Amino acid sequence: MMDLLDGPVYEEDLIGDVVRDFPEVVPYLASVGMHCIGCGISRSETVLEACEAHRLNPIRILSEMNRIITEG
Repeated sequence: MMDLLDGPVYEEDLIGDVVRDFPEVVPYLASVGMHCIGCGISRSETVLEACEAHRLNPIRILSEMNRIITEG
């Protein structure tokens, strides 16, 4: 079984890059209140910084995004 913290998305990735490269995660991010997906800050904010700003658990967010991406 793949370790869902071992990519393709990492905590240092920019949110803007993640939603550009993996648009399938957008509904999930919106569902947890991370509406920065369309915000200008997303071009300079990492996944970790966005999780901290929204008081979300980065391990949970990364695991779910990577599950969505890898399981299609």
